[in-house]
Amino acid sequence: MGADETGWVRAASRGDLAEGEPLGVEVDGRSIALYDIDGNLFATDNICTHAYARLSDGWLDGGLIECPLHAARFDVRTGKVLDPPATEDLKTYPVRVVDREIQIKLDRVGLKK
Repeated sequence: MGADETGWVRAASRGDLAEGEPLGVEVDGRSIALYDIDGNLFATDNICTHAYARLSDGWLDGGLIECPLHAARFDVRTGKVLDPPATEDLKTYPVRVVDREIQIKLDRVGLKK
């Protein structure tokens, strides 16, 4: 499903995302990781900026996700890289819940119609 005119697009049902367990989803052709940290929802690119591993297969501890391949860590709230070998931050996305659906806001550039 493509984004609406404001860039918001459905990512998952609220019931699909368990607290403390990352969830990988495909949204408009992008691999996205969703996180529930103490009831607060966050979204980042799902692919580690170092070696292309899926972060949703990694370990979430509080607000930190650890890549399953080389143990790079990122803050999912800000996207900031915290531990090498990664040196590039993750892209983050605004998140909202509408009628029990998790939506993320994508950049308008390159959106599928």
